[in-house]
Amino acid sequence: MQPKHPQDTHIIMSELVLPNDTNTLGNLMGGRLMHWMDIAAAISAMKHCNCPVVTASVDNVSFNNPIKLGNLLTIEAKLTRAFNTSMEVFLRVWGEDLSAQYKYLSNEAYLTFVALDPNSRPRRVPEILPQTEEEKKMFDGALRRRQIRLILGGKMKPEDAGELRALFVKD
Repeated sequence: MQPKHPQDTHIIMSELVLPNDTNTLGNLMGGRLMHWMDIAAAISAMKHCNCPVVTASVDNVSFNNPIKLGNLLTIEAKLTRAFNTSMEVFLRVWGEDLSAQYKYLSNEAYLTFVALDPNSRPRRVPEILPQTEEEKKMFDGALRRRQIRLILGGKMKPEDAGELRALFVKD
């Protein structure tokens, strides 16, 4: 399996926020945003592994700025790290008021996907080789984020979390 670079997985997806996408305040509904984020992140992951993927986890999603009715929503997604069968994808979501020519950050999040073979079983994914300084920082942080996800999901004991051990276990 040939290693790939994060840039190979970079995708940009845009949607226009329409009335059916909003709540009674005229803001994009969080559930609709998460739906679009899941699609964008899945496409990024599939570009990396060239096979179907399933969502394994969604890290904290904080809504910093609402995206209003009529605004353009843009999601940028890119793989930060590939593990054995799973991949972490970083997303950045922008809102844009086109008439006012104002673009603003709405939120950021990490989603994890697992690659599937034809029998819907987890399959190995290619290694990812970060190139830029930002990609290297995201790559390094991905291991810590993964350990936190595994501990919170009950799949790893806190004492097995390496450098995170001190956050969970008193010596």
